Amino acid sequence: MSKIITGAQAAAMVKDGCTITTTGFNGFGCPEDLMMSLADHYDQTGHPRDLRLVKCTSQGDGKGRGLSQLAAKEGMFKEVVLTHMGYDPGLRKLVQEEKVTCHMIPLGNMMSLFRAIAAGLPGAIATTGIGTFADPRNGGGKANQKTWASGKEVVSLVELGGKECLFYPAFPIDICFIRATYGDEAGNLSIKNEAMNIEQFEVAAAVHNSGGIVIAQVDRIVKKGTIPTKDVIIHGFMVDYLVEGRPEYSMQSFETDLFRPEIAGLATTPSAGFEPLALSPRKVCCRRAAMELKPNSLINLGIGMPGGIGSVADEEGISDLFTLSMECGPLGGIPLGGIDFGAAVNPEAMYRMADILQIYDGGALDMAVLGFAETDGMGNVNAHSFNGRTVGPGGFIDITQNAKKLCFIGTFTAGKQEVVITEEGVDIQVQGPQKKFLEQVGAITFSGREAIRKGQEVLYITERAVFRLEKEGLTLIEIAKGADLQKDILDQMDFVPIIPDDLRLMDHRLFLDQPMGLDPKAESKDQPEYEFWRDLLPNAEKEN
Repeated sequence: MSKIITGAQAAAMVKDGCTITTTGFNGFGCPEDLMMSLADHYDQTGHPRDLRLVKCTSQGDGKGRGLSQLAAKEGMFKEVVLTHMGYDPGLRKLVQEEKVTCHMIPLGNMMSLFRAIAAGLPGAIATTGIGTFADPRNGGGKANQKTWASGKEVVSLVELGGKECLFYPAFPIDICFIRATYGDEAGNLSIKNEAMNIEQFEVAAAVHNSGGIVIAQVDRIVKKGTIPTKDVIIHGFMVDYLVEGRPEYSMQSFETDLFRPEIAGLATTPSAGFEPLALSPRKVCCRRAAMELKPNSLINLGIGMPGGIGSVADEEGISDLFTLSMECGPLGGIPLGGIDFGAAVNPEAMYRMADILQIYDGGALDMAVLGFAETDGMGNVNAHSFNGRTVGPGGFIDITQNAKKLCFIGTFTAGKQEVVITEEGVDIQVQGPQKKFLEQVGAITFSGREAIRKGQEVLYITERAVFRLEKEGLTLIEIAKGADLQKDILDQMDFVPIIPDDLRLMDHRLFLDQPMGLDPKAESKDQPEYEFWRDLLPNAEKEN
């Protein structure tokens, strides 16, 4: 029997009340043709309804494409279990309007759960997430009041080998939509033109071994046996049906119609490089974090502001001293941003997402730099649910809870602050309307207490101040010249940090419109001497 079917036939196989999994990472790997076919089927029949959606990261462009097309169908989803929905506005709307229950779990834990389902295990065991909102003692990942009211739990706390662990019970998955580049007539799949090797294999294995239906959208169906053996990532015995996607729903990325071989590891672009950053608060933050980079390190950079560190390292001539890594698999190269976050130009290697997350969880990362929305006096960070917007943690917890060193970077206040960078330091003209240093964060994506217990080194870097996490709490260690300690720092915080006597000024090179001269290879190079903040005060204040 032929495995080749139409999108309409695939959509008809999704029944009311079933558990469905779809794949994708932001703008990549989304089986959009299958999603559109399911949306059309719903419009014609009013079904399927009351689905349980299980997925990893965002699968859309942030404007309505991808998974948001399905979320717009009233009653299609009843429950969602996911790691991230930042680029799925339709799904976020369902959660925020209390129309579905929603549990959010760390990305690595979700991948372990797929593997446990495939292996026929009772469930997945993880230590990642202890002390965060994913911990049952802190809500167990519940994302809205409807979820709390349901009384349903997806995780429990257990003890194994003397360690606290999270346990995620396994469950059967009825059907999945996955995406690949080529599928042959026997169902063998290749992801040759994809920018990353995400969860396709783990999902297909979990669904197949659950007795479910595996449906793959491919760009092209080819003759049996014509896909090179080493290019087959999923054998046909695990694939039930193939749908050849329409070109308009089969783009490599939602960002562009163009196929880019340099992000798929199929070509190298000689001129690839980072765009230089203009001198700004963002550049100051990225420069200060770059000062923490060490040679021969494995580094993860988060989405948004941290992406600028690659540009700083390139400008300083030190980008070849460390390896950049993305939680979806690419290592090395030039990471992209926006909805193309997760891909890299000219990657040196491409791991499977489940594999890179597993070694993250084991402590392989030497350093990570990520943004933060809120932090508090104990160093807790909220990066997944704030200002009425819930996006989920994605790989944030896997990265931050297990990296040896962390730098959280961002502007000191949120909203439209106006800070001018001058050769003298900072000129703070307008404070942002929202404080980011709070008495208590709204939710814990990163646990300061766990970081202290594990001995992690943690810095919180802004354009006007740098803090370090210590056992007693957040400690102010540097302040920018031009910033007033009371007006620009303390008055913009809901708590008073520890302020040591040797509070020093941030390195003056951070504020100059020229390279800083960072060179970790040159051990003998004289390091700049720090000026201490009190040295600039009038004598009377010094005495006090």
